[in-house]
Amino acid sequence: MSTLPAEPDHTTPTRRTLRRLSVELILIVLAKIALLTLIWWVAIAPHPRPDTSPAAISRLLGPSSSPSPEANP
Repeated sequence: MSTLPAEPDHTTPTRRTLRRLSVELILIVLAKIALLTLIWWVAIAPHPRPDTSPAAISRLLGPSSSPSPEANP
């Protein structure tokens, strides 16, 4: 009675399959980083940064230069 050769177990992935999957995963991550960078560069980078110098903050939060109507009797 002859025995048939054992069939390869298809449940365990081969090294080639794991290598291909890891390359695909790395490429997907790099593509997402590139896409997010492009979105940031197009949508957010052109906007001017707010002035956060102490002089600008004191102008915004300080008392107004014009007298208020309640101050005059």
